[in-house]
Amino acid sequence: MKTLMVYDSYFGNTKKIAKAISEELKKPTVKNIKDFKPEYLKNTDILIVGSPTRAFNFSDKTKEFMDKIPQDELKGKKVATFDTRIDHKEVKPRILGFLMKIFGYADKKIMKILLNKGGEKLTEPEGFIVLGKEGPLKDGEIERAKKWAVQLSNNANLPQQ
Repeated sequence: MKTLMVYDSYFGNTKKIAKAISEELKKPTVKNIKDFKPEYLKNTDILIVGSPTRAFNFSDKTKEFMDKIPQDELKGKKVATFDTRIDHKEVKPRILGFLMKIFGYADKKIMKILLNKGGEKLTEPEGFIVLGKEGPLKDGEIERAKKWAVQLSNNANLPQQ
């Protein structure tokens, strides 16, 4: 099975997570979202999309990427999504953390769009914690990303590295 991972990254945290995931998968094609071309989807069996959460949503570049995917283009393709985010429990003022909890993060919103374009959910979306606005990643998040990748592999019956 051919795997394509597309990600956007503002401060390098989402890129680090994408790299950790790709190290556990068998030869995925990994592209920064700005380098995506719709023809990359033609021979893809699994699409993984990652984005930082920005203002309770995915990045503008991630939106542009998803807008380029034609309706039903993902039929028969498995999809998985992840994001990087600030933990709502750590945010001050508390009202902002409360709003984050209510309005959510990018991972599930990306998944919803990919499912609407015909994709089939491979696994539950996942969020990885960034400390502060720009990072770094919380200790243990790289390892958690690798474990999530193993779960992806197992769900898709992919051979592992």
